[in-house]
Amino acid sequence: MSEDDAAAPARLGSGRNSGRKVLLWGLIAAALVGAVAAAGFRYLEQEFDRPASGQKGETTLFRVKPGMGLWQVAQALALKGLILRPGLFRLQVQIRGGGSRIHAGFYDFSPAMPPRSIYRHITEGRVAQRSFTVPEGFNLREIAAAIEKAGLGGRKEILSLAKNADFASSLGAKTASLEGYLFPDTYRFPLGTAPRRILANMAGTMKRKFGPALRQRAAERGLTVHQVLTLASVIEKETSVNAERPLVAAVFTNRLRKNMRLQSDPTVIYALPHFDGNIRRRDLSYDSPYNTYRYKGLPPGPIASPGLASIRAALHPAESDFLYFVATRKGTHKFSRTYREHRQAVIRYQIRKGKVDR
Repeated sequence: MSEDDAAAPARLGSGRNSGRKVLLWGLIAAALVGAVAAAGFRYLEQEFDRPASGQKGETTLFRVKPGMGLWQVAQALALKGLILRPGLFRLQVQIRGGGSRIHAGFYDFSPAMPPRSIYRHITEGRVAQRSFTVPEGFNLREIAAAIEKAGLGGRKEILSLAKNADFASSLGAKTASLEGYLFPDTYRFPLGTAPRRILANMAGTMKRKFGPALRQRAAERGLTVHQVLTLASVIEKETSVNAERPLVAAVFTNRLRKNMRLQSDPTVIYALPHFDGNIRRRDLSYDSPYNTYRYKGLPPGPIASPGLASIRAALHPAESDFLYFVATRKGTHKFSRTYREHRQAVIRYQIRKGKVDR
């Protein structure tokens, strides 16, 4: 056997050892890479949960404009102090595939919110919303002011739109404005919602509330929806006591049947260019088609937004022959059948208190 043959087993064993070392170093390298990757992942996750500020403060209104890219959004968030590292934020969003799911709109963000929460808001479209409440008896001016206060539009713009005859007609109003056709309720809309959509939603709510059963009742009484809303609005402004609404409705219904003037103070007030809270005798002669002291019948249209109770009262007046009523000291009303009874009630509840006879 030659010397080369004798050395062969030794070389073969040496190759096995070398292979084991390579495998070992490969495993060590893979473990190191895995450890580094895990550490990097933990770092990214920690940073994604680290808010720009640990102190809770006021929210900031942040807008994602239509067409803004991910990097623009990240930079804008950083400029507002809402995130600390726009680059890492963009990376995290890209990893999650959220770059193409960003929703335009307004958002309520705080520096105390972690970037992860901000990410979820803008990719799920959790836009900022605002609410406003329209109590029964609000007129268009008051409704526009409430919407403006909520930050959902300018008062002048909303009033102009609500008094646009074409727009009002498109929503079912039978006059040149939406007065009386916007249902009083609490509404909530995303910031940036167009005033047209807000008013259309309110008018749609009135249509749903004034449903088929009530419309059928109006037809049975020979009244149009417009007439019912007009009468209901006057009832709404005359009393806030639910139990009295059918009685007030009966007074006005009886007066209309007898061709008497309604003589309702709220209709006069609605027409006055300026009202300081006190109606005066001279106001009762103010020339306006809404002045039911001067003109017979219903006013041309509603004077406010009636609630459902007043609408139902207009359609279901009490079975009564009352023709008059006057406010009492308790916030209710005294109802009378004759003018003589009414004068006695006026003396008792109004003149003795220094108020003007209505």
